[in-house]
Amino acid sequence: MNLNVVTAVVVLKTVTLALGGSITFYALRAARRTSSTALRALALGFGTVTLGALLAGVVDQFVAVDPTLALAVESLFTTVGFAVILYSLYAT
Repeated sequence: MNLNVVTAVVVLKTVTLALGGSITFYALRAARRTSSTALRALALGFGTVTLGALLAGVVDQFVAVDPTLALAVESLFTTVGFAVILYSLYAT
């Protein structure tokens, strides 16, 4: 893979981790402050999506496996995270 593309992916994954971590942190803080089940689920959902991006980046950069495995890892965590976020919209 081209070095410029690899660098761009690493930068974008880092920004994703920072933004996702911030969203997760503030949602968790709001959930604790309000004792809201919905906000706790929202934090869990965003945390799952963020964790998936992190794990995909680690697998892609540091594990000698087929790069599509990184994509599969990220897709799994994104799917589960979005399902939890959807649940949080209906939780009371």
